[in-house]
Amino acid sequence: MVKEKLLIIEDEPSVAKQLKWSLNELYDITIVPDAKKARKLLASGAFPVATLDLGLPPDPDTPREGLNLLSEISSISPYTKTIVITGNTEQENAVKAVSLGAIDFCAKPIDLKVLQIILNRTFRMYRLEEANRHLQQQADHCILLCGMLGGSPAMQKVFSFVRKVSGNDYPVLVTGGSGTGKEMVAHAIHELSPRDKKPFVIINCGAIPENLLESELFGHEKGSFTGAVSRNIGKFEQADTGTIFLDEIGELPLGMQVKILRCLQEGTIERVGGNKTLSLDVRVVAATNVDLKDAVSKGTFREDLYFRLNVVPVKLPLLSERPEDIIMLAQHFLQTEAKVLKAGNVSFSPSAIAALSAHSWPGNVRELQNRIRRALSILSGQVITPEDLGLDEGQEDTEEQRLLTLQEAREQAEKRCVQHALILTGNNISQAAKLLATSRPTLHDLIKKHKINQV
Repeated sequence: MVKEKLLIIEDEPSVAKQLKWSLNELYDITIVPDAKKARKLLASGAFPVATLDLGLPPDPDTPREGLNLLSEISSISPYTKTIVITGNTEQENAVKAVSLGAIDFCAKPIDLKVLQIILNRTFRMYRLEEANRHLQQQADHCILLCGMLGGSPAMQKVFSFVRKVSGNDYPVLVTGGSGTGKEMVAHAIHELSPRDKKPFVIINCGAIPENLLESELFGHEKGSFTGAVSRNIGKFEQADTGTIFLDEIGELPLGMQVKILRCLQEGTIERVGGNKTLSLDVRVVAATNVDLKDAVSKGTFREDLYFRLNVVPVKLPLLSERPEDIIMLAQHFLQTEAKVLKAGNVSFSPSAIAALSAHSWPGNVRELQNRIRRALSILSGQVITPEDLGLDEGQEDTEEQRLLTLQEAREQAEKRCVQHALILTGNNISQAAKLLATSRPTLHDLIKKHKINQV
């Protein structure tokens, strides 16, 4: 296991020797006796944590030189955490040091057990912030298409396809599991098309009672049925010159499927109770999370309508099929929701990151967003844990409840460890290999073995 680097800025040889002797097994220690040498080492950015004795030469009897150095550390090495070493009677200096950016202080004579507790907590805090910096970098460099986020090869392929098909007027059929973002794809197709300034109309075919569906889609004339006190313009007519999005198209009754087919074939509709045929110019984007081919074979969906809709098929991957995007999306949702709630600088704990990476996400992106919202709604501090997300070790996914073979369990654990290390290090192979206590060639072999995509 690679030791974490600790810089000790201490001019008294006896104290420096004592600290090195007691902490050497835990940390990779470098000792410097003055501010000038300390500045050079801090500028390298190699030290997550430093201890600083305020009494440094050329004036070791006052805290002046130590406080001056402390005030500069935020600009020299902004991510380094500094622990100040000060005398028992110098509380005023300790308070001033904290106001200048010190993370904590330890009084002289040094209680090594207390110092080890402070160091352990400080290194843990550094690792947490470093992990979240990597997450932020990934979010900043992710690919964004009309509100959709994705850096994985699977989503890059979807984005490229959406850009290509948006320029024509052919019907599009978007398929994918619940919560994968089918409506967002429909929005993107409309926004990237020449119709982007025209209406975009959404209708959920599974949410409207069958006896009202025809009126909702095609409209009705006054007096055409009981309660029709005025003319109603249907969704297709509202979408004229624009785009209509038929969500849950697989829920359409067979009788309505015939009328949708006629609309697609002829570009015309008739309002309920009307005798006038209306010509429309509407692009149709439909979506479903059911297998329409299977529905056709069962006789619940018309084959001719299926082929009319499936001119341009867009299949969205499950979130589990794009694992590279999980943490990036989680970070994006966390920032967005925390801003709405004015929750301040909230971050994920390393164990939460591991839990997010390991979960199978049966509810896809929608489930991920909802778990982030859940965590923020019950959060008492600023760090989200697996328990806040409802992803603690006691909870198992339904798909994972079958007994795995030892080989399967080992391979799953191995793959998750590699993915987690790559996420924490922003895909830096050298750093990930150090975290995993392995070599770069071995890590490359593991990435290839488990077919892990790096973005």
